[in-house]
Amino acid sequence: MLARNRDRLLRELPDDAVVLDVGGWAEPFGRADWVLDLMPYETRGLYGVAVDPSTERFTADTWVQRDICDHEPWPFEDDQFDMVLCAQTLEDVRDPIWVCHELNRVAKAGYVEVPTRLAEQSAGMEGFWSGWSHHHWICDFTDEGGIDFTFKHHVVHKPELHLPGRFGATLTDERRVQGFFWEGEFPYRERILFDPAALEAELRATVEAHLHEVPPEPAAAPPASVPRRAARKLKRAVVSVRASR
Repeated sequence: MLARNRDRLLRELPDDAVVLDVGGWAEPFGRADWVLDLMPYETRGLYGVAVDPSTERFTADTWVQRDICDHEPWPFEDDQFDMVLCAQTLEDVRDPIWVCHELNRVAKAGYVEVPTRLAEQSAGMEGFWSGWSHHHWICDFTDEGGIDFTFKHHVVHKPELHLPGRFGATLTDERRVQGFFWEGEFPYRERILFDPAALEAELRATVEAHLHEVPPEPAAAPPASVPRRAARKLKRAVVSVRASR
């Protein structure tokens, strides 16, 4: 979670606010009273947990293990929570539309965080490919205070449709990650692009808008001069002759 937004939550949440963390298994938010995740409580913390477990307000009893995309209402009442968090999860799951529906239903307010389009269209996030290999969606925030999901088609891995790793390496947390707070409800939708040319044009537009920020390629080492190459060959020949004796 972005540090500034985590700090805001810790600073502004009243002590009696009831908080749900959806998809928090890898790095659960210790202030949450409840966690909803596919993975079990005992294995939590792939990316870290509270140093002092006593600071975690959730417990094994308030850790609900289930598939958040199973199209069954989550086991919570409408507006049961004062705040719901869903950070670095929507881009991973098979049905973010259902998850957004339930986020709106079970809470009065919330915080959503996902990678930026810029990060998903940059190599170097975890390898030479574009963005993260396990992400299914490119996420864009809208002017209406909501989120659009576009299927992350494999054409994004074409060299001309994503930015190189030397650009990805320059991205700060604030350019790799985006988050927004909402109250009441927030809009969401899946954008479906049937036309391959339209999809490629959209991906290419992102690349072209940031080409001017791409650092130059490192200069190649100058080729060895002919005399130096000849000297190395002669040295190897001398070593070979000595070895044969």
